[in-house]
Amino acid sequence: ATERVRLPRDAVPARGRRPAGVVLFTVIFLISLLFISSCKNTSTKPADEEMVEEPGKMDEKVSQLIQENLNYLENKKGRLNDSVLLYQLPALTALYTQRSYSGVWSKEKKWLPQGDSLLKFLESIKLYGLFPEDYHVGQLKKIKDIFEADSLGERDKKNAVLWARADVLLSDAVINIITDLKLGRLPKDSITLRKDSVLSADFVSHKFNDIASATNFNSVIATLEPRHKGYQDLKAGVKNFLDKAEFKEVPKINFPDSNKALLKTGVMNRLKQLGYLDSLSMQVDSLFLSKALTKFQQEKRLTADGKIGAQTIRELNLSDLEKFKRIAITLDRYKMLPDTMPAEYIWVNISAYNLKLFRHDTIIVNSRVVVGKPKTRSPVLSSSIYEIVTYPQWTIPQSIIVKEILPAMKKNPGYLAKKGFGLFDSKGDEVDPYSVDWSKYKKGIPYRIIQGSGDDNALGILKFNFRNKYAVYLHDTNQRFYFGLASRALSHGCIRVQEWEKMAFYILEREIESQKNKQGYKLSLDSVRHWLATKEKHAIPVNNRMSVFIRYFTCEGINGQVIFYEDIYNEDKELAEKLFHNKKIG
Repeated sequence: ATERVRLPRDAVPARGRRPAGVVLFTVIFLISLLFISSCKNTSTKPADEEMVEEPGKMDEKVSQLIQENLNYLENKKGRLNDSVLLYQLPALTALYTQRSYSGVWSKEKKWLPQGDSLLKFLESIKLYGLFPEDYHVGQLKKIKDIFEADSLGERDKKNAVLWARADVLLSDAVINIITDLKLGRLPKDSITLRKDSVLSADFVSHKFNDIASATNFNSVIATLEPRHKGYQDLKAGVKNFLDKAEFKEVPKINFPDSNKALLKTGVMNRLKQLGYLDSLSMQVDSLFLSKALTKFQQEKRLTADGKIGAQTIRELNLSDLEKFKRIAITLDRYKMLPDTMPAEYIWVNISAYNLKLFRHDTIIVNSRVVVGKPKTRSPVLSSSIYEIVTYPQWTIPQSIIVKEILPAMKKNPGYLAKKGFGLFDSKGDEVDPYSVDWSKYKKGIPYRIIQGSGDDNALGILKFNFRNKYAVYLHDTNQRFYFGLASRALSHGCIRVQEWEKMAFYILEREIESQKNKQGYKLSLDSVRHWLATKEKHAIPVNNRMSVFIRYFTCEGINGQVIFYEDIYNEDKELAEKLFHNKKIG
């Protein structure tokens, strides 16, 4: 079991990925299969029982059955029966071929220590945001139960078929664990900063051997996981979540519903199920129900008004299974980040309406934010702040012009003046809106629309520029009352920052420190304060750039608890349906 194995130099992808390199891997596998097939008939399904009376011959028989099973499974594309599907058949075949098909996890009718450790790990696989059915937990538990029930007569322990099948299932589970803990299950996207969309065969072989020979199983597993504190905090809360979770269907509450009595009954039933009401009496008065709703809303970080609203109904309709899928997706989103984060960076979580500026793992600035409406989403992106602008102008993006301003101009060319916007041609000359035939434009206009700087500017009195293809910024706002709302998906896509001043001065302090020895550098914090007081527009370069990560994470671990946020754009709902459809926990 401690023999070192090297798979062919190729890539082992997470399930659902199809890298170019896997073609070569499959070719190597097929060549070896042709040689094996010339000697054996692979179309006959392996028997369910082959008894070995002499203990010394069990391992030899297990080895033979492993080979027969893998040959048969190749013809069946990895499917042994309705409940057993191997996900990593080419990798398994290459691995066992180089081991001469010897078993990895057991010897002479006994689990090896590493086999025991792996079985125990699989029993706790949910703590990692993984679904047991993806790692053959059900089938392996049945085999383990058969062996444990057979402790007296030991008849079933003589069945080499069970030992061979368990060995192959455990090995397949290990390769799945390696890929899913290291890479996750999400499709790679345009903002992913990880370079490895697949794992090399050498990497998988090395980790497989580490697990197969581990004296400290969990330490090997830990090397596969992200080191990001957010990941560790979220994972730390999963046990508490699972201990309280009830994985059963939740009756959906329709909202809005013209039948007010039926709506009230549905809310009361759900609150009773969740422990916020101790009575289902229809005589519960409105004040008592309002108090129960308020408590629920406070704990779920919703608008705590004690009223039945869309936001509250969405949370009441959310089942624990759906929550677990969100945990699984969020843990995987951490796996798409770089292995090492910058020493300092800004982290915006759209779903939490929150921004944090980190120095290592310490939060320097913690701010509420306003994000894009569902129709004008804030984009997920990675960039870095290169400039801070005091009293900025706002050049309105064409997307907003087409959707909002152009229709208004067709009705009334005085709309721009009413909003405090100016119209400019390509030369920078101002244009009279009444001189333009707005009716001929549909998909855009050959002009720029600019809102001048000032206290009424939509960007507020300061903005942070970072390069991106969406024309969005981090900035102050002239609508600061929005920060007092619980649901803050209200912008055209930019991120409005409540604590913009703290963030700006922290970035400027580190910029001044990094530039202090350069001749002629004169920027001071007093100068910036003066520009803000006198309402002067200045563009301040940030040479010591601050990394920015804008992400969409619908849950977070805080003090050992999992806190769930609104799935504002339904991204997690769509992902869960695509990746985890019909998957179960209980």
